[in-house]
Amino acid sequence: MSSRLPWGNRRATPAEEVPLPREREPGELPLVAAVTMARDEGAMIRRWAQHYIRELGAENVFVIDDHSSDGSTDDLGCTVLRYPYLRKYNFEVSRIGILNGLSSSLLYAYDAVLFADADEFVVADPQRHAGLRQFVATTEGRDAVGVMGFNVVHDLERESALDFDRPFLEQRRFAKFVQLMCKPSLKWNRIDWGRASHGIKCPYQIDDDLIMFHMKFADLDQLKASAANRHALNQGENRAKGTSWEQSGDSMVAILEQINADLDPEAVKRFRPRQELVDGIVQVRGDLWKAVGDGQVVAMRKRPFARIPERFASLV
Repeated sequence: MSSRLPWGNRRATPAEEVPLPREREPGELPLVAAVTMARDEGAMIRRWAQHYIRELGAENVFVIDDHSSDGSTDDLGCTVLRYPYLRKYNFEVSRIGILNGLSSSLLYAYDAVLFADADEFVVADPQRHAGLRQFVATTEGRDAVGVMGFNVVHDLERESALDFDRPFLEQRRFAKFVQLMCKPSLKWNRIDWGRASHGIKCPYQIDDDLIMFHMKFADLDQLKASAANRHALNQGENRAKGTSWEQSGDSMVAILEQINADLDPEAVKRFRPRQELVDGIVQVRGDLWKAVGDGQVVAMRKRPFARIPERFASLV
């Protein structure tokens, strides 16, 4: 007898007949799940798990292991869902289908689901929120919300390699705002993500209280190793066509070095996440709403540096 997953092959919408959830008790915080998909991410996936376990609780953190072979998903302290090699469909169809299916099922138990790649660390601005669950409690009533996307940058002249046993932002001072990284990372309803989770099938706004620190460019050695791994997957398995995965490890290091050539620490201003910075970024493309702008590599070359405020130092 064949069985069918409850979400099937269709897109769930808010208009479906779904019973209203129970009302929470006064003072009860919403239950939030964090999800990622990872393959051979080394030490970064351990830090990802630690971050979201601290924010949301170990039982509410889910790592989809895409056939890792480096042992990085062992003993993470959270739920690890181990998948076989994804060969039935192409990678992006498989990846987004798995993410949408899992998040839709989780929303029968959770008030909201957050998806972030293994090098993406989402935090609520500590000036206004005590944590991610508190942020979710103050922003309910939306279908989804976008993050303020900042790429953290390794200052090659003045900063050493990252110590993965210390908070990252105690070791890094600079970042660049990247429009394309203002992803709809947090959602309350069973609405599908698309375009590698850069888009979603409903209108959304970017919230300047929700910051995503992307660690791709935060460490030269990590960048080289990660880029080499992704380049091999791009070339060997045709993954992530048309993205920075097409760049080799050496190419990505050269880009980081070019970015550093324009870094004058004394001239860098403190970044102030603010709404006018993101007005007009989210646009509809077909049936998806997504942040538009320069690709990551172009944006990293063009965008100005910003100084990361000290209030974030212990959060990532």
